[in-house]
Amino acid sequence: MPGQRTAQPAADLARTVVFAAFIAVLGLFPGLFIAGAAVPVVLQNMGPLLAGSILGARRAGMSVLLFLALVAIGLPLLSGGRGGIAPFAGPSGGFVLGWLLSAVVVGLIVQRGLPRPGLPLLLLANLAGIAADYLVGIPYWAAFTGDLGAAAVQSLVFLPGDAVKLVAVSLVAVAVHRALPAATSRPAGS
Repeated sequence: MPGQRTAQPAADLARTVVFAAFIAVLGLFPGLFIAGAAVPVVLQNMGPLLAGSILGARRAGMSVLLFLALVAIGLPLLSGGRGGIAPFAGPSGGFVLGWLLSAVVVGLIVQRGLPRPGLPLLLLANLAGIAADYLVGIPYWAAFTGDLGAAAVQSLVFLPGDAVKLVAVSLVAVAVHRALPAATSRPAGS
């Protein structure tokens, strides 16, 4: 149908922009520095997980990329009102950059479970997304501390909060997939 083809890119763009805005809104909640860590605990890392869970890899990746570009040009969208290049050049920069990989990993896994991914798949996908973020964030943090082991041990403080976040995101995503199956992640080319 010709009308559907022209409407779909606009809908994809709208979803991408809405999720970039959602990630920005999560930045309104301030970060919490626990046990003197140089990297705060934030709610904002839920945004890329939810984007991947709902939008799929391509659209979620574009959402996070748009958000990161807006931060890089100076908009104060990160938790604590941070923006510009400085947040990327600090100890938490790897975790922020890892959101892109996180969203894509979650999206790829969820797309395999379509048309109706269940809670077990979403939990697995979001666990993999958090692991992907840690794979980028911990070595980046280690570059600042000079000690990979210390960065890995210090990141253990994030695990309880991230476990709660991945369950919450997975439950929300299950509800969205059930309520709006046609609007959620579909493989590219569909």
